[in-house]
Amino acid sequence: MKPIKKLLFTLLLITAFLSASCSAERGKYKLPVETLTITRKDGTVFEVRAEIAKKQEERNYGFMNRKNIPAGTGMLFVFEEEQQLSFWMKNTPHPLSIAYITKNGTIRDILDMKPYSLNPVLSSGSVMYALEVPQGWFKANGIETGDKVDVRKGS
Repeated sequence: MKPIKKLLFTLLLITAFLSASCSAERGKYKLPVETLTITRKDGTVFEVRAEIAKKQEERNYGFMNRKNIPAGTGMLFVFEEEQQLSFWMKNTPHPLSIAYITKNGTIRDILDMKPYSLNPVLSSGSVMYALEVPQGWFKANGIETGDKVDVRKGS
């Protein structure tokens, strides 16, 4: 192979690899993104840019295989009705925190989840939403149970 053709071939392979890597970082599904607001009991408001997973296959896949989830971003899982929810971290390398949220937007639970763990992380009661963010984001922003998430955009 001539040097210029070899160089072009190498560049083509690198481009294909980078394209595949970027696609894997975004996830398997192209989900809509909404800015959700979280209001603490003291009135302080925080925003999180959340991908919205409504379909069962989107919810099942979630953040699987994502190595980088920036602070201030997350994924809102929307369910058709309130129920006790259970999440796990199968094929998920990034540590996450999950907030289980009632139909009216009240955070019922905030729990940490370990990468790759198959142990179920259950809500303490019936909820309609789950919001996953990078582990520690809720704590770093003083967000606690009883705080409110405006889930209307995700519905």
